[in-house]
Amino acid sequence: MDSYDASESTPRQSTSSRPEDYFIGATFLQKRLESVRKQTSFVPTPPRRKIPHCSLLQEDVDLQKVAFLLHKQWTLYSLTPLYKFSYSNLKEYSRLLNAFIVAEKQKGLAVEVGEDFNIKVIFSTLLGIKGTQRDPEAFLVQILSKSQLPSENRESKVLWTGWFCCIFGDSLLETVSEDFTCLPLFLANGTESNTAIIGTWFQKTFDCYFSPLAINAFNLSWMAAMWTACKMDHYVATTEFLWSVPCSPQSLDISYAIHPEDAKALWDSVHKTPGEVTQEEVDLFMDCLYSHFHRHFKIHLSATRLVRVSTSVASAHTDGKIKILCHKYLIGVLAYLTELAIFQIE
Repeated sequence: MDSYDASESTPRQSTSSRPEDYFIGATFLQKRLESVRKQTSFVPTPPRRKIPHCSLLQEDVDLQKVAFLLHKQWTLYSLTPLYKFSYSNLKEYSRLLNAFIVAEKQKGLAVEVGEDFNIKVIFSTLLGIKGTQRDPEAFLVQILSKSQLPSENRESKVLWTGWFCCIFGDSLLETVSEDFTCLPLFLANGTESNTAIIGTWFQKTFDCYFSPLAINAFNLSWMAAMWTACKMDHYVATTEFLWSVPCSPQSLDISYAIHPEDAKALWDSVHKTPGEVTQEEVDLFMDCLYSHFHRHFKIHLSATRLVRVSTSVASAHTDGKIKILCHKYLIGVLAYLTELAIFQIE
């Protein structure tokens, strides 16, 4: 079985197995970055951004791996730079992480590695997934179960997948020495218990720190505008928004679906800056949606909280879940997520 055929499901675990319960405290590098932040004027929400361009993947990209990254739900984390990480040691890292997982399983921790310890860890590079030549190479980590069947009938099941990347990460690259590898965006698909134990190994090995990366309503609005602005050969999904209404005893969700061509027409009517998206345009785009909804349903969406945005480019949820649907805009989606991750680190 192709190791890129990872499972879509991400079962929820008990509170004790959440990644943040395993991850260690602030490292020396975190404290250094905090000092740098005080001396710089990093702006988390610039008034304008470029509309994502299609086909920005580098020429040496592995299209099979790119296809594997699409249409899966990934959980987002920010990650401080890795100390003394070396791409020439990926095979050795595979061996060490494999041994670490087995040791933790033997200690009785809730690590989902199957009924036995027949697992295989694979580190591999994701060539071409970068914004500039200066960005470090992205890499992929997979945990596979090794079948006991003869080799001709052997199949490997993907138990967990995670990948690390940096897209247009100059604001972070300029603050650290060459001993550090900056891959501020980490995406995981698999159980939280596996994410926790693998995160612990990375933190102990490379003196780094993981933190869950949530997406607030403000940034979801930017995503909605930028992704609606993208030119598509054909649309594969309805443009949909989900708002949460806090109430007792449980919250109420409001879903608002729009034909993607209508959403693009609305965007074109408010868009005045060629090649760019401005804060004013984002606000106007969302205000038009609110006004249209109120006109039909007499509900003020501005009094609710935007929690999810879905388009033909990608979908994102406020709890830090992302699903990328269009390979042409993979780099554009990752660039904005990298920006959010770097701001959280700094």
